[in-house]
Amino acid sequence: MFASSALKNAIRDKKSDAIFGEKTLDPTFMANRDAPVHRWVPWIAGFSKYFVQEVIEVFATSPSVVLDPFAGVGTTLVEADVAGNKAIGFEINPYAAFASRTKLSAHRLDTRSLQNSAQDYIDFISKSIQECAKPKSVPPKGFRTRVPFYSPPVEHKVLLTLDFISSLEKHQADVFRLAFAATMVDYSNYSYEPSLGRKEAAGRPNVEDYDVANAFAEKISQMAIDAKWYRESRKSKTRKDGEIYEQSFFDGYTEIQKGTVDLLITSPPYLNNYHYNRNTRPHLYWLGFCSKPSDLKRLEELNFGTYWQNARAEKDVELDPSINDKAIQQALENVRSKNPEKGIYGGSGWANYGTRYFNDCARFVRGAAWCLRPGASAFVVIGNSILQGVPIPTDLFLAKIAAKQGFRVVNIHVPRNVRVGNSITNSKVRAGKSNGSALYEAVVELRRN
Repeated sequence: MFASSALKNAIRDKKSDAIFGEKTLDPTFMANRDAPVHRWVPWIAGFSKYFVQEVIEVFATSPSVVLDPFAGVGTTLVEADVAGNKAIGFEINPYAAFASRTKLSAHRLDTRSLQNSAQDYIDFISKSIQECAKPKSVPPKGFRTRVPFYSPPVEHKVLLTLDFISSLEKHQADVFRLAFAATMVDYSNYSYEPSLGRKEAAGRPNVEDYDVANAFAEKISQMAIDAKWYRESRKSKTRKDGEIYEQSFFDGYTEIQKGTVDLLITSPPYLNNYHYNRNTRPHLYWLGFCSKPSDLKRLEELNFGTYWQNARAEKDVELDPSINDKAIQQALENVRSKNPEKGIYGGSGWANYGTRYFNDCARFVRGAAWCLRPGASAFVVIGNSILQGVPIPTDLFLAKIAAKQGFRVVNIHVPRNVRVGNSITNSKVRAGKSNGSALYEAVVELRRN
């Protein structure tokens, strides 16, 4: 773990001590499951609204400009907007960007009209089923799964649901589309454990039939209640909605005027090879954001740090010249030396993957330095990793990279000492046999010089 003496330029800050001092503030998404607006969309990788809320309350002098370069489904953006700040986010996944955009406009929804539409939907589905109506909508042609994603009775109801959504005006249609996306896996033959996979493979039965209409209408009712909460809670009633750029932060950060961001709160993809885009494949296809595998391939190429499957066959990837740090270099060399007999499946492939990741850490830090004004703070939630049995303190390495590119390291806070491991790391940490190493989650706190 990080001690304040581990980096010579680490400083103490009373403001962050107020957040991370005596209490444990868990940044994980779990706390969002019952929070208005945030609960609209289940998200495997995200962080808590309460964590973001605390940071904004202490570090933002409203109205401030708050940035999330890896916005996901908009936790930072919604909290910044509710608190009266200008929210700016970047997100490459069009489904996640859509979710963020829909949430940020929720305060403009007419609650009664939305509830009336939910009842109209129930009536439409009931009548259509009684009359054995044939849906006009069709399943996405390019979407392929090992077993049928929906059973025939469920698919029939889903397609009728899409028919109804197509009859709505855009703002309501977007809310209904998001409600479908939020519930669609529940009544499918797939589930998250934690990655998208077949229910059968997880020892659960397929869904032969389901009350889609009731589940869907309940979600809409929840969203109507939350829209009212958002409208009443939003501090600045007339301010424009937050902005979400549907592009890579690396490509788009210069669209932000240099030195105009007051606070950055984010959580980039971890070094765990979790396939964020592939695990939203049903949402991307069924909502029409992609139609063929090449669409997903493009998202993979834009992803932070790429994936092991993409990097393993490359020739030895070199570190960004700005990462002139012996500890980072040595850790990656240690990974590369492991299991050479396995070829690209051994240390060589994993070292390429790790190197690509830290190169993107350097790109991220350069972009953050561009956006943030002098004296502004950045909070980066990140998890460590274990590659081929080699511990990789990702938080400390990110801090080292940032310290060479215009930032002072305030501290590295560790609110979660234990994190559930991912078998893709090829470590024995889950069996307690990795020389005392453990997976944890940290918050790297930086300040722009």
